[in-house]
Amino acid sequence: MKVLQRIKWMAVVIPALWACDIYEMPPIIPQTGSTISSPAPGAVVVLKKDNADKTDLEFILTAADFGTPGTVKYQLQMDLPSSNFAAPVNLGAETESNIVKVNVKALNDALLAKGLPFAKAANVAFRVKASINLALSPIIGEVTTLSVTPYDATVAIPLMYVPGDYQGWDPANPKTVLFSENFDKKFKGFVHILGGSREFKLNEGPNWDVNYGDNGANNTLDRDGDNIKVAADGTYEINVDLTAKTYTIGAVKRWGIVGDATPGGWDADTPMNVFEKVTNSLKITTDLKAGELKFRANNNWDFNFGGSNGVLTAGGANIAVASAGNYTITLSFGPAGAVTYTLVKN
Repeated sequence: MKVLQRIKWMAVVIPALWACDIYEMPPIIPQTGSTISSPAPGAVVVLKKDNADKTDLEFILTAADFGTPGTVKYQLQMDLPSSNFAAPVNLGAETESNIVKVNVKALNDALLAKGLPFAKAANVAFRVKASINLALSPIIGEVTTLSVTPYDATVAIPLMYVPGDYQGWDPANPKTVLFSENFDKKFKGFVHILGGSREFKLNEGPNWDVNYGDNGANNTLDRDGDNIKVAADGTYEINVDLTAKTYTIGAVKRWGIVGDATPGGWDADTPMNVFEKVTNSLKITTDLKAGELKFRANNNWDFNFGGSNGVLTAGGANIAVASAGNYTITLSFGPAGAVTYTLVKN
């Protein structure tokens, strides 16, 4: 009986195995990305300053093919060839259109923010990121390189304002701001939050028209939400992704001066104990000896700045103090990682 059962079982399984042999893999649907057909690769583009804010460049795109019907969105991106689109600038987007218009002033500002000199031709890389309203990954098209000459202009880096109790709830203070250095709606900066309730908000402009808080303290931004609060006085690095409506706050840092010119020598920081609300800078007035000093946070050499002529770099050279006396010293953080200081003998 057991033998018959085994034979029946094999009679069922073997045909099933044979049947598996004739199954074929689903066909692979070819997909094609969108490319830039005009301007043509290698084209020379010279940006003109006159009426730049009212003038557009037209980028004509080929259609992307996802192998299935759907609504396709085309996003034009720009970066320097050497950066390989590590931090692309989004210049514009269109849905179901093969023309993306890019404002000349916006493009010029983005190029200067990338570090290109004005009035000088440079290679600039462009590409198209196509996405569809289906559960399919975006398609990145081939890169087109153009020769672009920016014009001379003062670049206004986009700002996010950080009014709070620490600076009198003043949204128009240009010193308590974060910077979008890549013009990508991602903002970063250092803010000295000292005194008061340590509550603050994040505003899109120097006013209260569009402000964000955090309902639930879960690092997501909510329009007109609850005040954001830090636990202790100190300097904080704040990062905001305005597109994703998220933010992060780095660990607190308490800055001081250290060195053989300072009261604490090279072993202990002398705290910078004055906070200027208007300039968002730290200050200390103290007696110094002839010697050297640096700026350091949390009595930790992982966070130190040195330099000369008012400019600081992380881990930079010791700052010389030529003669003993009473000095006022300030420390300030600016855009693009710029850190500056003043050393004034009273």
